[in-house]
Amino acid sequence: MLLDWVTVILLIGIGLLLIVVELIFVPGTTIVGILGFVLTCIGIWISYAALGTTTGHVVLASTVLIGTIAFVYSFRSDSWARFALKNQMRNRVNEEFEYILTIGDIGKTVSALRPQGTAIFAEKRYEVQTQGEFLSANTPVRIIKLSHNKITVEENKLT
Repeated sequence: MLLDWVTVILLIGIGLLLIVVELIFVPGTTIVGILGFVLTCIGIWISYAALGTTTGHVVLASTVLIGTIAFVYSFRSDSWARFALKNQMRNRVNEEFEYILTIGDIGKTVSALRPQGTAIFAEKRYEVQTQGEFLSANTPVRIIKLSHNKITVEENKLT
């Protein structure tokens, strides 16, 4: 009888914990939530089968009450705030190029452009792209288009 109680409490406890983990940490419906629900149901079923109908009703009601309290506490309290990602990256690539670069500026590739990579213009690094061509590193390039934080270049064959 003691083993039945331990089994029921462990199954329901682990099941509820997995459901809370599913709701808080794992987005969407995954195996974690499904496994938690299944373990909780098995724990309740064992309480009915091994401990009797009256005890099964008490275990079912207790499980629903404890589960509801756990979910409400999890979402309302600040207990999960330390696990939440609060920092936001608001920077963009090449956001300052509009003020410095102009069409026709000459630079040099730092990395190979396949078709995207890095180039230096006015001693600053920028993420650039070609119109589909592949350029090797240390190739002179010229800006042919500037739009929406995108710098389009082509090989500068004049140098």
